[in-house]
Amino acid sequence: MNAKMMMTLMTAGFLAISAGMTHAEQARGCAERETVLSRLADKYGETRQSIGLGANNALVEVFASDETGSWTITVTTAEGTTCLIASGQAFEELAEVLPAKGNDA
Repeated sequence: MNAKMMMTLMTAGFLAISAGMTHAEQARGCAERETVLSRLADKYGETRQSIGLGANNALVEVFASDETGSWTITVTTAEGTTCLIASGQAFEELAEVLPAKGNDA
């Protein structure tokens, strides 16, 4: 997939999710958490694949569709606002093992 096609897909995803946002929220790519999660599930078939805590107790999540390979990274603030950080295609789940300690390979 070329860079232009990837940008088109990311823009389309952003526009689909932003449909339920206020103008100020659209400018930041943010909305209420339930609105974002609902759009990711309904429009893209994406479910949460991983979760972690970022700075200031922000919730960082990766959503992806096993069926289409689309993925989205979101950050949710402590106040409950969820913002889109990145999205794309060709998601694959990995479970890589760390090399043994002392192994320079």
